[in-house]
Amino acid sequence: MVTTCDCNREILVVGYGSLLSGYGLLAERRGGRSRLIARDVERISIRNARRGLAKPSSHGSYLAMDIEPVDPSAAISASVNRDAEGIGGLLLTFDRQCAPLIARREEYDAEAFVRLIGLADQVGISLGEYLMEIASGTNFDLLAYRISLRTMLDYTSPGYIFHPVQIDDGRIAIVAIGSGFEGSGDPLIPSRRQELGMDRLLSLEEALRIELPDFDRAGQIGYYAECLLGGLHGVAVGDLANRFDLNAESTRELADHFARVSAGERARFLEATSLDQTRYEGRFATRHESLDALMRLARVGS
Repeated sequence: MVTTCDCNREILVVGYGSLLSGYGLLAERRGGRSRLIARDVERISIRNARRGLAKPSSHGSYLAMDIEPVDPSAAISASVNRDAEGIGGLLLTFDRQCAPLIARREEYDAEAFVRLIGLADQVGISLGEYLMEIASGTNFDLLAYRISLRTMLDYTSPGYIFHPVQIDDGRIAIVAIGSGFEGSGDPLIPSRRQELGMDRLLSLEEALRIELPDFDRAGQIGYYAECLLGGLHGVAVGDLANRFDLNAESTRELADHFARVSAGERARFLEATSLDQTRYEGRFATRHESLDALMRLARVGS
């Protein structure tokens, strides 16, 4: 008999890349494949973290967003306080039934992820709490954590691996972090970042200059636009949006793509997060100021 712990009827996921927008959550650019619908959402500030392009995407020949701690000896955490410092993110609440979809989207074996949740059930704690016990036991060393997780599950992923994130209101969420240049947790399974030699996080301009096999330039720019759309909801994306040379051809391409996909973004966001208009207006702000220059270039109105 399978026992479901009440504390795992929902899965809390920190979004920091394409999960920042309705367009990204609904996987519009990929024709709805890997589409996710959350049952709730909050804005958060992610602390002790930086993000950039590094992990080769499983959805195309381009780089996806990755995140890593600024201080590798400390955990990534987050705050629900709107005035807190940090990079902008979303705290997404999913039904447990979404677990296989979440796993597949992050290039993680769905059966292994469901099994991991079951292990948390057995000890009567949430998945986030369960992973936090493992992470704290390794002093938050990313590779040591992945080795421990792989030993316990007899599985690791070359793509993303789920790590815990302590929220300042007491909850513990999970976040998908790229398997890592330093290793996946299993020497026989090279991470995607190892395979490509991605030893650091890149800006969009840097990503466009690397020589990925069959590189999809339009896909790379389109993916980046998905991440920036979160700024339309007040999510702090200045670390992503303030890197552009406004005279560069790639910035013009990004602005054109952003203009196309920003139309209808609020409606898509409401659908993807199960919010009504009133709750949306109570939780989300007008667009983040870091988007102003790009929106002027895109000729998108306020």
